[in-house]
Amino acid sequence: MTPKELAKACAQKMWAQDTASQELGMVLDEVDAGEARISMRVTKTMANGHGTCHGGYIFTLADSAFAFACNTYNQVTVAQQCSVTFLAPAHVDDRLTAEAREQSRSGRSGLYDVTITNQHGDKIAEFRGNSRTTKGTILPV
Repeated sequence: MTPKELAKACAQKMWAQDTASQELGMVLDEVDAGEARISMRVTKTMANGHGTCHGGYIFTLADSAFAFACNTYNQVTVAQQCSVTFLAPAHVDDRLTAEAREQSRSGRSGLYDVTITNQHGDKIAEFRGNSRTTKGTILPV
């Protein structure tokens, strides 16, 4: 199995169990070794008191992309620490895309950056996540 095939197989298995991402209307657009792209339309129920997308939904989108990127090697990997910087508001009906890319992976630790953009390519947020590999695999070995 090539690295891309392994990444896709891991993503398919995880996606089948990821009701949180699915219930929010996320779409797994692409996955490769150490990378993932997930998109989501901002719905009216995601709007905060200012009429813009609640930051928690933006964080959740980024966190999902991070999760799929760091679980592409068939090793169960979880978030150890994450942070987000909001750069611009997202609005109802915007299509947000989170692109996660591996920056470093050594031993049980990984570092991933996720850029969230809207349908116009405007940067909405930047997310950085530290991952930690635990025991177990996603697919049977």
